[in-house]
Amino acid sequence: MENKGKKISLNIVSSKVNHKGFGAGAIDLSNVSGVVIDQGEAYLDNGTLHAKSKIEKGIKFSGEKEDVPNGRRCFIVWVAVDRDEEGQFYGGLAACEMLVDTEAKRGWKILADHVNRMDRAMKRKILVENLNDSEKMALKKLLSEFNPEWWAHTPEEVKKALEE
Repeated sequence: MENKGKKISLNIVSSKVNHKGFGAGAIDLSNVSGVVIDQGEAYLDNGTLHAKSKIEKGIKFSGEKEDVPNGRRCFIVWVAVDRDEEGQFYGGLAACEMLVDTEAKRGWKILADHVNRMDRAMKRKILVENLNDSEKMALKKLLSEFNPEWWAHTPEEVKKALEE
């Protein structure tokens, strides 16, 4: 099956835009993308920014884990792309756990945690302590293959967090 849709990409921040007036001071999400980690696979999903990723569509979310006894563990990882004089790099990562039961169309996540962790990723924090080794490997593989130049320029602190 051939994919003729739009190519998924990481959003890039533009330093040339200086918005004033309505919405000034709002969070600029143009340098953040969401990566989904589900069943050992990591993939970009631009729907994550609006809670409309492939795994979230059609799911009714609850704040209570008990409501999703058969949910599978998956993550949205907020990835912030940053830039310095030498070029672009992955500057912040923050993983948010979810439980999803596709059959029952039920899920668990804490929206405030997703928002707070997205903010932390944008501030160059690295919060991947909740990922296991195979999930970290899947994320590292995706990021390093998506843009090898960005990966090469990424701070050692980010790379090390995906190897622990």
